[in-house]
Amino acid sequence: MPKKLRSNFPYGSYLWAVRAAQWQALGIDESELEKPKIAIVNSSSNLAICFSHLDGIAEVLKQSIRDAGALPFEIRTAAPSDFITGAGAGGAYMLAARDLITNDIEVAVEGAQLDGMICLASCDKTVPGQLMAAARLNIPTLVVVCGYQPSGEYNGKHVDIEDVFISSMHVVTGKLPVEELAGMARNAIKGPGVCSGMGTANSMHLVCEALGMALPGSAPIAANSRQMFDFVRQAGQRIVEMVEEDLKPRDILTPHAFANAVATILAAGGSVNTIKHMQAVAAEGGVDVDVYQLFRDLGNKVPVLVGVRPVGEHSIEQMEAAGGGRGLLKRLEPLLHGDVLTVTGKTLKQNLQGVTVSDDTVIRPLDNPFATQPAIVMLRGNIAPQAGIVKYGIDPNKMRRFEGPAICFERSADAIEALQDGRIQPGHVVVMRGAGVRGGPAMGGGASKVVFAIDGAGLGDHVAMLTDGHLSGLVCKGLVVAEVAPEAAVGGPLALVEDGDIITIDLDHNRLDAHISETDMQARRARWQPPAPQFGGWLDIYRHNVSSMERGAVLIKPRDITHAGDLPQ
Repeated sequence: MPKKLRSNFPYGSYLWAVRAAQWQALGIDESELEKPKIAIVNSSSNLAICFSHLDGIAEVLKQSIRDAGALPFEIRTAAPSDFITGAGAGGAYMLAARDLITNDIEVAVEGAQLDGMICLASCDKTVPGQLMAAARLNIPTLVVVCGYQPSGEYNGKHVDIEDVFISSMHVVTGKLPVEELAGMARNAIKGPGVCSGMGTANSMHLVCEALGMALPGSAPIAANSRQMFDFVRQAGQRIVEMVEEDLKPRDILTPHAFANAVATILAAGGSVNTIKHMQAVAAEGGVDVDVYQLFRDLGNKVPVLVGVRPVGEHSIEQMEAAGGGRGLLKRLEPLLHGDVLTVTGKTLKQNLQGVTVSDDTVIRPLDNPFATQPAIVMLRGNIAPQAGIVKYGIDPNKMRRFEGPAICFERSADAIEALQDGRIQPGHVVVMRGAGVRGGPAMGGGASKVVFAIDGAGLGDHVAMLTDGHLSGLVCKGLVVAEVAPEAAVGGPLALVEDGDIITIDLDHNRLDAHISETDMQARRARWQPPAPQFGGWLDIYRHNVSSMERGAVLIKPRDITHAGDLPQ
């Protein structure tokens, strides 16, 4: 054990006395107060099924930590769930909650000077929020993956939350009867955990393991399964050892670790939202790495080895059974940096010794991939000087080039109304803007709804879409360029596009361009006015303090302001 734990103060001092008084009143014996103190970061909530099982996990974890000779303290944070918390302010509370979680953890853990923490990873934004806090605080930290939800069956067919999400917009466009949607909704979710596809949550769970911040073999995993609880107990033991060893996140979160995580997401055809989340973790930890550039550099080097929905037809259960994230890392081993340190205290290479894959059709070998072209394509061009991101998937017949006239919308509701009215026609490039981190704010704006509405209208193969908003990790429909940066709300070129402008999307050359002369661009810029803020409260605080996408959309600290794109608007 280290000679001095940061949670302990000299016996008889003011801080020792008042802390002892508080904790003994909670039933903690005075003899335990010199033990390591471990935070259990729990986003439990009765609002959403994603978090409904975390209290039971926390109790098992507490006992494991006690058995290992330490003192557990459970703390709570915000618990954003896309399908519940996303109802307010057009979904703006979702990404804004990520950074709220990070600061929430800092207040509780850093304020109390606890010695280590275990984060219970569940829905989309809790995972990056917890990783960001780990990188910022840099105390021994371990992430426990709390699992995916079981899905169901309706009319003899598999049904899960992805099907309900897609079908809800198919009802709006008249493609599906509402009674069919209601039946699907009644049967889609059969227990607690995160969405069962390779959406943002399961993708971020894979990121935790690939970064070395979760125990090997723990992602993906079925929620409340015996295997999950085995990892929970191991984590309670291991975090105490990590405190003893003084093994900290910044020992693990190196540029090579981020490269490994990027390769894993590319091989899994994972969520594009992992890009900004990993960049945010790097920013909080002061890691000198450009995650966007890693996706560009590795995109054509890492084949797609997993085809879990929505990019393929396999289930997350099949991936877990075949070997899970550890099996995928084993397949990728020749392309990875095996010397990186992990929470086990061993290197990735050591963790992968003896690992096998049980089903070559689910987790494929490098020489027989689902696709050699990247499932995530990074674009640049005169309307995306920083970035534009395409979730391409693995369908070899999906279009890779599109050119057509723009039809522009500032709200998702207007785009959907135009679909219903027949104003969006084959050949159009649908431009939905004002949905970025400042304009949304926090990327609220419903870009995913528009994608599924286009699909429901039967136009998925006949139009393309651009947005400065984000897409749900469950979206892999049509040719959609998301997170175009700089965003329209700060005067990015997307703000200057007008109806009828010809747009070219070219995935083979990684380009996104509008056929607008520089003279016209300058004239339009002179006329442009920033949009008025839509919301007050926390969302307005967020809007005024969020950095650009290329910096992970983290909240700005005064010392971080280095260019105009980061100045508050």
